Amino acid sequence: MGAGHAHKLYRHGHSPVHDLPPHCKLAATLAFVVVVVSTPREAVWAFGLYAVLIATVAAVARIPAGFLLRRLLIEVPFVAFAVLMPFVAEGEQVRVLGMSLSVSGLWGAWNVLAKGTLGVAASVLLASTTELRALLLGLQRLKLPPLLVQIASFMIRYGDVISDELRRMSVARRSRGFEASGIRHWGVLAKTAGALFIRSYERGERVYLAMVSRGYAGSMPVIDEVAATRAQWAYAAALPVTALAVCLMGWTL
Repeated sequence: MGAGHAHKLYRHGHSPVHDLPPHCKLAATLAFVVVVVSTPREAVWAFGLYAVLIATVAAVARIPAGFLLRRLLIEVPFVAFAVLMPFVAEGEQVRVLGMSLSVSGLWGAWNVLAKGTLGVAASVLLASTTELRALLLGLQRLKLPPLLVQIASFMIRYGDVISDELRRMSVARRSRGFEASGIRHWGVLAKTAGALFIRSYERGERVYLAMVSRGYAGSMPVIDEVAATRAQWAYAAALPVTALAVCLMGWTL
C-alpha cells in the first residue's frame, strides 16, 4: 500500500518521535485528545501543563515552534466561533473592557479554544512526524475497517491527480480567453465541475479494472508489517499517561 510522495505537513527527521511505529503514535495521540477533552474547563492550570507536554514532544521531535504555529492557523474558523460566544450566550453578565459579556459564554469560548488548540497541536505533531503512508499502515495495524483504510489511501494517492486535472482544465479555459467574473459564468464553472466528476469516475473505473486484473480481491497487500516493542509502546504512552494524571488532579482539586 502506498500513498505517493510526502505531504507538506510532514517534516523529515530522525528523532525518537519520528522513529516510533505509526500505530503507537496514533493510539497515543487519540488517548491524549480524549484526556484533554475530558478535563474540566475550570482547571485552567491543567491546560497549561498540557501545552507544556505538547511543547516537550515538539522539542524531542525537533519540530520548530514556527512550523507548528503556522499549521495551527487551520483552527482560525473555530477561534472566530469561540470569540462570538461571550456576546451571544445568555445568563449572568460581566463587564470586560466596557463590554457586557456572558459568563457562560466566556467559559464556553475558553473551553473551545483550549481543547481545540491542544487537539489540533497534537494532530499537527502526529502529521509532522509520520508519513501519510505510515499513518495508513498504522490505521490498518490498529484494525480499522480495511475498506476505510483503502478509501483513505486512494484519496491521498489521487487527490493530487484530480487537483492537477482541475488545474489543466483551468489553464485550458484561460488560454481560450475565459475569465470567471460574475454569476453569468457560473454555468461554465458548473460544466467544469461536471466534466471533472466524469473524468474522475472514469479514472476510478480504469484503476479498479487494472487492480482486478492484477489479483485484487477486496484487500490490499501489506508490504511493510511494522511491529512495536513494549519499550516503544511505553515511550508512546508517556504523553497520554502524564496527561491523564493531570486530568485526574483537575477533577479532584
